[in-house]
Amino acid sequence: MAKKVILIILAIVVAGLLIFGYVWFYVPFSDSGVKAGILNNVKHKGIIFKTFEGELIQSGFRPGQQGLQSNEFQFSVESRELYDKLMPLSGQNVKLHYKEYFGALPWRGYTKFIVDSIISAEPVIQNTDEIPPYTGE
Repeated sequence: MAKKVILIILAIVVAGLLIFGYVWFYVPFSDSGVKAGILNNVKHKGIIFKTFEGELIQSGFRPGQQGLQSNEFQFSVESRELYDKLMPLSGQNVKLHYKEYFGALPWRGYTKFIVDSIISAEPVIQNTDEIPPYTGE
């Protein structure tokens, strides 16, 4: 009887751990995220698991800090097809749709943010107005 109770408790604990692991790594915490900014780079890297990784530079004002600040959004890409579409967009303003997971898996990417589509992309508009030199006056 005691063996049976221990086996039932052990089975419940194992099942609970499996469910927890599944939710932690495979159920999106958020699936409606969009980030906008300048695509800094996209690369294929890794030693054992080769994954597609990217960085998006977001600029803007942050509360409590003076001036314009930049924020780097690091993300992973699961599909080779999407990676190939992102490669020529480096240096452009892009809006990317992503899913956020609780944890990262080594074969999915280094981050818990997985980009699954490109919403829009447009070239960065350069301001050609020259700033006059500071004369100290």
